[in-house]
Amino acid sequence: MQPNTITVITICFNNLQDVEDTCQSVNMQQQPPFEHLIIDGSSTPGIKNYLQNNQQPPYRRWICEPDKGIYDAINKGIKNAGGNIVVMLNAGDTFYDAQAIAHAQNAFDKDETLQWLHSKYKLLRGNQWVIIGKPFEKSKLYRGMRSICHQTMFVKKELHNKYGLYSTIEKIAADYDFLCRIADEKFIFLQTPLVNFAPAGISSSGYFLSLAESKKVYEKYFGKSVLLNLWQLRLKILFYLLRSPAGNFLYKIKKGLKLENM
Repeated sequence: MQPNTITVITICFNNLQDVEDTCQSVNMQQQPPFEHLIIDGSSTPGIKNYLQNNQQPPYRRWICEPDKGIYDAINKGIKNAGGNIVVMLNAGDTFYDAQAIAHAQNAFDKDETLQWLHSKYKLLRGNQWVIIGKPFEKSKLYRGMRSICHQTMFVKKELHNKYGLYSTIEKIAADYDFLCRIADEKFIFLQTPLVNFAPAGISSSGYFLSLAESKKVYEKYFGKSVLLNLWQLRLKILFYLLRSPAGNFLYKIKKGLKLENM
């Protein structure tokens, strides 16, 4: 059996400070990755200059050239990854602690039939940092990526050989599209958080576009669903509620009752 090797893929665009934060997070891992591959599509030379002019660990390499968007950049990373397991840690996202990669590596090493995993994660919700995440359930795919953070998904590269790369049609929901395709593959859920999710990602700023794309993707694979429509109505109400003073107060109560994962 060939040893498992993890490639961390970081995509970026004109956000040097975020790249530095993510690189520092990777550098602090007690078990370094096999590879940290940075895909830089920036229109300015800041990130390239930083990578070239500062000493980098031997596992870090980079590709600095224009791309056609987020998922085109991710696909470029997957195609060029040398590891047999890939994880997408976008610029600004960081590993939860120094053992994150080791936790994932150990899970794959214990079960050679394991195809992917995901975990709990830390994010900003209702102006509070919380740890959430639940095990993936195919029967609840109508909920979109509600309980799954793409950045915690460590995926064997062979799944991309089997199901293809990320769709470049969707602007935000291509990670959900890929999840729908691999829904029957063997996975595990780690209760240990692996990632701190950066709060300014495109999936937050384009929330309603994300819902619309997720609905389109779900219906492509599974058909129309009343549950999906009801769930998305709930999410839209919560979106506005959590951005109000009353919503923040109610969320503090929910967090106090340890119900933030519901």
